[in-house]
Amino acid sequence: MDIEHIDHIDGIRRYQVLIESAFPIEAAGMLKNLENKGDPWGMGEARRAEWIGELDFDVPVVGGKIPDGIEYLFWVGCAGALEDRARKTTKAIATLLHTAGVKFAVLGPAETCTGDPARRIGNEFVFSMLAQQNIETLNEAGARTIVASCPHCFNTIANEYPQLGGNYEVIHHTQLLARLVEQGRLTPAGRIEEKVTYHDPCFLGRHNKVFSPPRRIMENVPGIEAAEMHRCKNRGFCCGAGGARMWMEERIGKRINTERIEEALALSPDTISTACPYCLVMLGDAISAKKGSGEAKDTLEVVDVAQLLARSVRPEDAHAAEQPATANEE
Repeated sequence: MDIEHIDHIDGIRRYQVLIESAFPIEAAGMLKNLENKGDPWGMGEARRAEWIGELDFDVPVVGGKIPDGIEYLFWVGCAGALEDRARKTTKAIATLLHTAGVKFAVLGPAETCTGDPARRIGNEFVFSMLAQQNIETLNEAGARTIVASCPHCFNTIANEYPQLGGNYEVIHHTQLLARLVEQGRLTPAGRIEEKVTYHDPCFLGRHNKVFSPPRRIMENVPGIEAAEMHRCKNRGFCCGAGGARMWMEERIGKRINTERIEEALALSPDTISTACPYCLVMLGDAISAKKGSGEAKDTLEVVDVAQLLARSVRPEDAHAAEQPATANEE
């Protein structure tokens, strides 16, 4: 019907949050952390570059202007830098770019949350504060082409930052990796004999119409048997984290991530793939619950498409990129 319902819902939420101060209490901590620490978990900027030390090659951290010769600024995002499961994806992406000879750099501690969770819940004040800080950093660095691993960051920087004067070319990591595979700069060789179903992240798929790059990557990995859930692509279904619900409880009806995992389990997959750190967490939690009840096999896992590609391109690098967290990361 072309009714732009999301804009209206955002407006209602802004009124409730900023005028009425009426919002779920569990979201209060997330908003406070965004305002004071620059990330939803309150870990602080000092930990944003820790993942780099877990790689066996150097990743340049921009301190001011981006050096000449750098093709892409890799926007890691809060989850990609700080959340355990998403860090595996970050290391897999970095390893693949390094393998392909792509020159990239990161902002490290200079990066802060894009403000997406704050805007989605209705706190426009916190969103504007974080967005303006990031735009100032990006403009000072001379950022032109940004590759983002989180669809929420991807959408915010590409479609919302221009409203505040931040204009950049932004691509998602699956778009870049698919291009590198097609150019022959990455060659999937190791076979992955698995049945894989792909979950479309909302901000990558329905919002920005990026459907084919993740699927093209999997098509090029030998051995993968792709199976589509009945709700996919334009008719994809949320993992349950959208609209800042990642930090809120669901108390009515059936949990959304449970509903989505049941759709996946109907295909009897070996692996569920996606391309979003929020989806990794939500679907992973639902899988854990299903394993506990015996409804899912113990070997079932949810991974990012980049992790599948890394396993096939250079298994030794992929293994290094997926090492479990050390004690100080918990």
